[in-house]
Amino acid sequence: MVERSARVEAPCGSGERRVCLGDEVLGTAHSLHELTLLLREAGLVGGDELDVAEADLIEWHGGGPEVWPCQGGGPNCWSAPGELRYLVRDPRRA
Repeated sequence: MVERSARVEAPCGSGERRVCLGDEVLGTAHSLHELTLLLREAGLVGGDELDVAEADLIEWHGGGPEVWPCQGGGPNCWSAPGELRYLVRDPRRA
């Protein structure tokens, strides 16, 4: 296994997080499981999702390993588990 750091970018509107190694794009992931598979293929990790979530070799942008896109896409389509999402716009929050 190679000790290089990967960058997981903030979720985008299509519901994915881009994964980079330096200037190279390794691919995109929609879940911690997909990220684990992607990093395993690149030879960066050898463990499971918990190992990836706790790995120091990952630079997280736009949220950590617990933040993944919701189903259906959209520009604001991501939240952390347990985070309340407003389905109806509250004018007091605008």
